[in-house]
Amino acid sequence: MSTAPCDPFRPVAHLRPPRNWINDPNGLVFHDGHYHVCYQYNPYGTTHANMHWGHFRSPDLLSWEPLPIALSPTPGGEDADGCFSGNAVSDGDRLVAFYSANRWERWHQPVTTATSLDGGRTFTPRGELLVPEPPGGCTMYRDPYVWRHGDGWRMLVGAALADGRGAALLYESPDLDTWTYLGPFDAREQQPVGGTDLHTGEGWECPQYLPASSEGPGALIFSAWNERDEARCVAALIGAEHGDAFEAGPPVLADHGPDCYAPALLRAPGGRWLLWGWSWEAREESWVLADGWSGMLTLPREISVDADGTLRQQPAAELFALRGEHTVHTAGEVHGPEPVELGGVGRAFDLTARLEPSGSAGLRLLTDPDGSEYLDIRVDTATGELVVDRDHSSLDPRAHGGTYRMPCPAGQPVELRVVVDHSVAEVFLTSTGQVLTLRFYPTGDGPWRLQARSAPDARLGYTVDAWALQPLVIKEPSADAP
Repeated sequence: MSTAPCDPFRPVAHLRPPRNWINDPNGLVFHDGHYHVCYQYNPYGTTHANMHWGHFRSPDLLSWEPLPIALSPTPGGEDADGCFSGNAVSDGDRLVAFYSANRWERWHQPVTTATSLDGGRTFTPRGELLVPEPPGGCTMYRDPYVWRHGDGWRMLVGAALADGRGAALLYESPDLDTWTYLGPFDAREQQPVGGTDLHTGEGWECPQYLPASSEGPGALIFSAWNERDEARCVAALIGAEHGDAFEAGPPVLADHGPDCYAPALLRAPGGRWLLWGWSWEAREESWVLADGWSGMLTLPREISVDADGTLRQQPAAELFALRGEHTVHTAGEVHGPEPVELGGVGRAFDLTARLEPSGSAGLRLLTDPDGSEYLDIRVDTATGELVVDRDHSSLDPRAHGGTYRMPCPAGQPVELRVVVDHSVAEVFLTSTGQVLTLRFYPTGDGPWRLQARSAPDARLGYTVDAWALQPLVIKEPSADAP
């Protein structure tokens, strides 16, 4: 069943339950003909507490069925204070979830499991820890990621080491039950990521492994964690396995925006890999409490690594089916200072653009009648960057601002795909495979519209198409689903 959003900021094409808090995507797996997407979930409110695993499944990424809560804390058990992040694997008839068992009196989150034999409708907890103690020299330990390796299995666990390095620790198993520690898969002191002020963090959360293929090298993706309240980011190391270690070059950003964290991988049929991330709120908590929900998952993205080591992401091909009415179809040129009106768009749309700028120029999404509230997406040819500026995107002072950038090729047209869904924008640079995710909260009641704009000394040639973004189909939940 498709439903209209309860408020102007609730997404229609991004996966989340009807209410309450969500964060990390967990347990992403294709099993028994369905994509399974779990997520950190608080069934009781809009704050990070009472961590369960909520659960959706879909045959096609478009129609989603809420399933009963997959994992719940066991009173008095090893996970009594929360079933924290991890992943899941399909092993014959079994769906096996690996997760971090949280007890507040422990500094670490050891690994445990739960198993489903009915397609994910119910899970039986192991009842004891799978890996009771971390290796020596750890100061943080959590978030298992398991994958099939030859005739057996391998597992990464995110860690911080006492010598100051962040790490992904490697284990192996013949049967998913008995695990042997092999050492750090990769471990590094803090390094700048992609030439930015961001760095690889004190520890690595939610490590994910995209193995090398015939098309290109592999990628180790992790979320850079800092105990102090510093900026966090999602980084990727591009390289290849050599024995029990991953040899890679310098870190790059997996998402250039401020509002994507803890992404997780799913190995889909046909050798395709998909990725979902958590897009947190960029507004003050009092606003979230009033609305009764917090967080969403990003769009599912196809992710790969080119032969030259370029990490590429694009919306999953299935999402083309969410394109509805063709609202904008235009081409032309603008030479400042007067902008060109391109047409109206709704609060949820899928846009493609080809921009040929000379100087600073791009698109503006205006969200109130007088034009004082807007989101800018422009090319800065002087710095060779695509700039997304949300400093004027909400007239409400409780919304966060900021300007964010990603490199774009110089001296050639810029190809974009932008998906906007009420309070989230995902901006894809088609030519390079880069992506930038951010949240924004327009207050205007009037129709949204697009403009082409350029600086007074610049010129912009453009071709722009936009389609209304149709909602996902969310089936009626069963009585015990979230």
